[in-house]
Amino acid sequence: MKNPVKKKLLRGDKTVGAWLQLASPLTAEIMASAGFDWLMIDMEHAPGDILTLVSQVQAISSTDTVPFARAPWNDAVIIKRILDTGVAGVLIPSVNTPGEAEKAVSACKYPPQGNRGVAGSHRAAGFGQEAVSYLESANDETLVITAIETPMAADNLVDILSVQELDGIFIGPMDLASSMGHLGNPGHPEVQALISRIEERVLDAGKILGTTTTPEHAKEKYDRGYQMLMLMSDSVSLASLARKTISDFERYTGN
Repeated sequence: MKNPVKKKLLRGDKTVGAWLQLASPLTAEIMASAGFDWLMIDMEHAPGDILTLVSQVQAISSTDTVPFARAPWNDAVIIKRILDTGVAGVLIPSVNTPGEAEKAVSACKYPPQGNRGVAGSHRAAGFGQEAVSYLESANDETLVITAIETPMAADNLVDILSVQELDGIFIGPMDLASSMGHLGNPGHPEVQALISRIEERVLDAGKILGTTTTPEHAKEKYDRGYQMLMLMSDSVSLASLARKTISDFERYTGN
């Protein structure tokens, strides 16, 4: 198992990625061919299952783009099945305490570092053909990121960041804003102030920092220390383009 994105991140490089939320190998192939460093296959809010996850990882594998996945929950069983498909890292939501962070990391690591179930028959291990090399490298190569989405997580962040083998933090602006009483308004001053404090703590701990943004604001985020930026989503971006196309059509034709 090789994870070139993790190597880049650990040496301080900046990377760029996008969401895959249509559960489609076709959009996965299109997005991977565009040149993103990594793609995050969404298993939390997207309609996909393990088989659609496999098909998307297969579509990405013909390119240099690295497949990651967002787990639907901090659950060892589903995290194990996600990793067995061959993704190179996992974003785990709803981690609010150091104990929950330890649970998330443990689910991603084989013993003795964790409790991930051991098998050599799955896709990640080449269906038994590369089992030994996969098992020997998976713990080091797998990227483990948890999401900060609540004030409780922010309050416990210093202790969360002390968990060994936790590679980084992804700030979820929409969930964070909503949990603070500002539903759908991540630009609220209270939310932005808390995000600034989270950024400072993550960077002070020397951990990887990620979030969603737009191309227009990417440089600003990089300058603030972010290394993983999510620029678009196959679903949202297609919907936006479709609506813009109709709007342009109506404007140009008068219909």
